[in-house]
Amino acid sequence: MKQALHKMNPSVKFLIITVCMLTLAFFFNPWTPLICWGGVILLQLCFSTIDWKKWLLFMIPFLIMSFGYFWTTIVFAEDRTGAVVWSVFQYDITRTQLDHALSLSFRVLAFAGLSLLFAFTTDPTKFILSLMQQLKLSPKIAYSILVGYQFLPVMKEEFVHIQQAHRLRGAVRDRNAIVRLWNVRRLLLPMLAGAVRKAERSAFAMEARGFTGEKRVEFYQVVRVGKNDVVMSALFIFILAAGCAITLK
Repeated sequence: MKQALHKMNPSVKFLIITVCMLTLAFFFNPWTPLICWGGVILLQLCFSTIDWKKWLLFMIPFLIMSFGYFWTTIVFAEDRTGAVVWSVFQYDITRTQLDHALSLSFRVLAFAGLSLLFAFTTDPTKFILSLMQQLKLSPKIAYSILVGYQFLPVMKEEFVHIQQAHRLRGAVRDRNAIVRLWNVRRLLLPMLAGAVRKAERSAFAMEARGFTGEKRVEFYQVVRVGKNDVVMSALFIFILAAGCAITLK
């Protein structure tokens, strides 16, 4: 059960997370997104084995963004009706201001939590295969995305190699940030040329193996929808319903 989120069908996970996000967009109280965010964290604690240090690192920008929404909504709110609940330096904050600010802040955190859950518990290759098998995505689009994704670590490694080659040839790193930014072109041009060559070789390799882009009937790796997907989807719906029920009371 600790791997339940990782074993979940990627297409089902993608659809249920999309439904959760779209539903949250229609609720403007602070409690619904807060409950959903807490529920998402609880799901990851119970049914995943993600690296929490890495999760916290990726969550920092969203926490800063959430605080920014909270502060700007409090300061620049047009609707200042309602009872005063807080006073800071003789500035009165009303219930309406506070509810709107918290609603926007928690919504950012809820969306971020759902997105990171999908990113940290989903295998990209399995996701592409699932899109072709369950959602009938065109193989031309699917394999293009997959090849592009697999190029990312290769491009990163090539960038490091080109940078090290420049240093071995005596290239001095300038202290001026603008000059350093301008000199990046010396790294990007060889990378671009290498990327074109790699893309051409990949295209020839796919053509040599009989890839035509037509829809397939059989797959070497079959991605199925099982009981685990039903159970996990029900948990997502339960968390979403619990958050929505707070508003309906």
